[in-house]
Amino acid sequence: MIHKKTRHYIPADLEIKWETLEPIYQELTNRPINSVSELEQWLKDSSELQAALEEDFAWRYIRMTCDTMNPDLLESFQYFATEIEPKTAPYNNELNKKLVNSDYVGELSEEKFYIMLRAVKKSLELFREENIPLQTEIQVEQQKYQSITGAMSVHIDEKEYTLEQASVFLKGTDRAKRQEVWEKITARRLQEKTVLDTLFDHLRALRHKVALNAGFENFRDYMFQALGRFDYTPQDCYAFHAAIETEVVPILREQAEKRRELLGVDTLKPWDMDVDPSGRPALKPFNSGAELVEKSIQCFSNINRYLGERLEIMKDNNLFDVESRKGKAPGGYNYPLSETGAPFIFMNSANTFRDLTTMVHEGGHAVHTFLTADLELNDFKHCPSEVAELASMSMELISMDNWSVYFDNEEDLKRAKRDQLIDVLKTLPWVAVVDQFQHWIYTNPEHTAAERTEAWLKIYEPFGAGFADWSGHPEAEQNLWQKQLHIFEVPFYYIEYGMAQLGAIAVWKNYKENPEKGLQQYLDALKLGYTKTITEIYETAGIKFDFSAGYVKELAEFVKAEMEKI
Repeated sequence: MIHKKTRHYIPADLEIKWETLEPIYQELTNRPINSVSELEQWLKDSSELQAALEEDFAWRYIRMTCDTMNPDLLESFQYFATEIEPKTAPYNNELNKKLVNSDYVGELSEEKFYIMLRAVKKSLELFREENIPLQTEIQVEQQKYQSITGAMSVHIDEKEYTLEQASVFLKGTDRAKRQEVWEKITARRLQEKTVLDTLFDHLRALRHKVALNAGFENFRDYMFQALGRFDYTPQDCYAFHAAIETEVVPILREQAEKRRELLGVDTLKPWDMDVDPSGRPALKPFNSGAELVEKSIQCFSNINRYLGERLEIMKDNNLFDVESRKGKAPGGYNYPLSETGAPFIFMNSANTFRDLTTMVHEGGHAVHTFLTADLELNDFKHCPSEVAELASMSMELISMDNWSVYFDNEEDLKRAKRDQLIDVLKTLPWVAVVDQFQHWIYTNPEHTAAERTEAWLKIYEPFGAGFADWSGHPEAEQNLWQKQLHIFEVPFYYIEYGMAQLGAIAVWKNYKENPEKGLQQYLDALKLGYTKTITEIYETAGIKFDFSAGYVKELAEFVKAEMEKI
């Protein structure tokens, strides 16, 4: 069994409620600090408290997403969001002030503390007392998205399926059946269109108010600061979108035309995009959640014994919930447990190839959690998404050479690898669309739902609109953005997937050229946590933090060449 790290400062049996937390916060706030060593000890004690709070919140979130229909679990989550976080926020701000104003802060090792102190100073700049209740309301409101979408299901052949389970039919070779299922899924989503539009309008208004309170013109500019984007600007994002449109979309258009010819259809419809174009049945890499976990342990062990052992530890400690079921929140995630040093993997498996790639993706995050578990301070483990997603997306590609554990048939293995490489390229336009859409949303804060729809279509179309013909189904195309959880729950967390996808291709290129060295560089980069700049972490991995048109072109062409070899 995994055991939580030994606590040295807070009580081992601390119950997380405000009455027990406030005295600890008061002690940290009032403690005299008379030397650099006392400051370092104070930082360790503060870190221990933060880790305990993070893990407590993690379990409330995990349990709620595993069963969104259980009111007690929702209440437990909301208690933390409404009773704990609003009260800790002012104290955390005072602790930040105490740190930066300490007579001894200049004596801390710059190499060790530079990144952390930069983030603390930025947090102090952005903090506003009047934003605390707004952020609490946002936290509670945005969880409604999961309750609404988690309750969605459809009936097919008189049997009830979650939308994740129903989407398996879209890989079937019967075109009429695919259309029937696609239309049912779409109709079910559209039932909630107005509800989700209203929810989003409320979230957008709250977020805009937070930005105005903090002295920003709009929420986009506020979030660039809040997310600690020290390494690039909104203009860099627009240039990245343009590079994807120029260099990646034409390759995917070629692939879509090949798909149309192989399927023998006049036009590709939305229900034609997931079926194998050669007309073969959908890939079935495993038959149950338990089998997926076992095969993934084997796959990771074949790459490197350490990697497989991490997933084995998680299995032994019941740190997986992988099967789709009604009432479970949509999507997938890897949630680090700050005190335990291990993570929890949540996903919605319906025994498809996509579930395999989700597992190795979240498995990459899991390895990252383990590699950073022993870093001295909790803040050192808080990696920016550009680094966190490099861990997961690289693992999707590194693991491909060991996918034979999922596929006995050589032809199925080749199909899986080809599908994965097409998906790698398909990620980039969707990332550009979602990111550009969010730039528009928050720099046009007074827009109507109708204007939002118009903006979505205007942004989506140049990136291929999924390379399908949407005529006859305009509402479905207009409403696609509502499928993206990030837009509702973690605004602006999306461009990082594109940046990390480029990085992952470069990591994989290194790995193919020299597996031992490529893997070691990747692991060395992850071990750094967030103790170096993003650029330095990417350099440690043997790659560049670069999303210029030239780099996008070079890596897209590498992927295309690899597809043609399979």
